[in-house]
Amino acid sequence: MNNFKISPFRSIYPVIFLLLSAWLTSCSGSEKRTTASTDQQSVEDSVVRFNHQIVKSESQEISDFILRYHWEMNETQTGLRYLVYKKGEGNRVEQGDVVAIKYKINLLNGDMVFRSDSISLVHIEVGARTVVSGLEEGLMLMKKGDRAKLIVPSHLAYGVLGDMAKIPARAVLVYDVEVCAIKRSKK
Repeated sequence: MNNFKISPFRSIYPVIFLLLSAWLTSCSGSEKRTTASTDQQSVEDSVVRFNHQIVKSESQEISDFILRYHWEMNETQTGLRYLVYKKGEGNRVEQGDVVAIKYKINLLNGDMVFRSDSISLVHIEVGARTVVSGLEEGLMLMKKGDRAKLIVPSHLAYGVLGDMAKIPARAVLVYDVEVCAIKRSKK
């Protein structure tokens, strides 16, 4: 039988050694971290510049499309373009309202990608994020009975990847939307 005692001071030496090693290692790597963070910032700046160029190019495509059809469209701060071509009545759609709509979605090249069923309406709770943000924003510019054209830039639609089915990457969507009914939210 071994009666063997470990001194409390002896067991603390390995811990102190590990802490000192970690501290010395972290101090000596500070120059590398500075270089790495500078490289990271450079990459981030490049991505921001690239995204800015994409948004600018896409905005020009949208402007050319609008010019081709001679539409007098308004533009929101987010880049959504809209034209209410048939006026309805009442109050505008608000966050939380359930809206019954009919719609058709085309790409800028004219290809139709989606269309609501002509018999039943599509119900959307505005603000629940069940549809693209550009459609929600456009709906909040509309009243019951309004029909509108919405041109939704890719950053307000399906973005860089598309929907992995019918909508391609970085696609601008052209909605033709009619608000058929509005059920007010219970605030």
